[in-house]
Amino acid sequence: MFHVKQSEKTSPNEAFGVDTPLAREIADLSARRRNLEDVDLHFTGSTRVLTVSNQKGGVGKTTTAVNIASALASFGAKVLVIDLDPQGNASTALGVPHNAETASIYDVLIDDVPLADVVQSSPESETLFCAPSTIHLAGAEIELVSQVAREHRLRRALDQYVADNPVDFVIIDCPPSLGLLTINAFTAASEVFIPIQCEYYALEGLSQLLGSIQMIQKHLNPGLHLSTILLTMYDGRTRLAQQVADEVRNHFPEQVLSTVIPRSVRVSEAPSFGQTVIAYDGNSAGAIAYREAAVEIASKSQTTQSKEN
Repeated sequence: MFHVKQSEKTSPNEAFGVDTPLAREIADLSARRRNLEDVDLHFTGSTRVLTVSNQKGGVGKTTTAVNIASALASFGAKVLVIDLDPQGNASTALGVPHNAETASIYDVLIDDVPLADVVQSSPESETLFCAPSTIHLAGAEIELVSQVAREHRLRRALDQYVADNPVDFVIIDCPPSLGLLTINAFTAASEVFIPIQCEYYALEGLSQLLGSIQMIQKHLNPGLHLSTILLTMYDGRTRLAQQVADEVRNHFPEQVLSTVIPRSVRVSEAPSFGQTVIAYDGNSAGAIAYREAAVEIASKSQTTQSKEN
């Protein structure tokens, strides 16, 4: 899909004299930021569709979806975010209007409105777009039951949109459930992207999610696979965080990114300003980590991702 060119990394100790934990942290962030400036991603036109899902709440699902999307856009990728969560938090974080009168993904799923008619540009980047959610989506699970080809409605709309409006990435933010909205997301995607928080019971409910993925593979979308796991809310001061990270990597050695997302006040604050942390404070630890994770995701080849199939 593209090639990654990255210059030799700069060691923090080469640029700073470090003798305190704070100084080392500042030096490390500065070096990582400079290394990201040297990253050169080249996109060649094919589209990757990733569904961000985890039925367990509080794992940073929506936060991860919008920040990875914004981070990819910061490297020049053309990215479409589809907000399938009735809460509409992804739409809010991307600065996209989504009141009850807004044309939204609900209209696409229920009334066959073309996806192109609801997609809006995010003010963050000229290459970042969003199909917003509205409160109407809360009733879509029930309304979809009577629809023809109810599991494939998003896929059909997305296929038509991408044919006319090529993008490099589509990132679908799912609700924290395994209902028809999530099934539509799984049917439309080729990759599942799971954020997992570095806290106790991190793997809780994951077996049910993996079972659902296998069901979709068998009956609706044979190409669907778990491609990416991102560890979030990592607190390096605690032993628990490292233990959880080790446990997840032991279970999913091929899928877990090396980058971890730290606990960050800036990441938490950004949505209240209608922004991702990339736009809100691009020099913060959270923003740098999400951009590093985006580079890893962009560097994954489809062949590598499909090895487990």
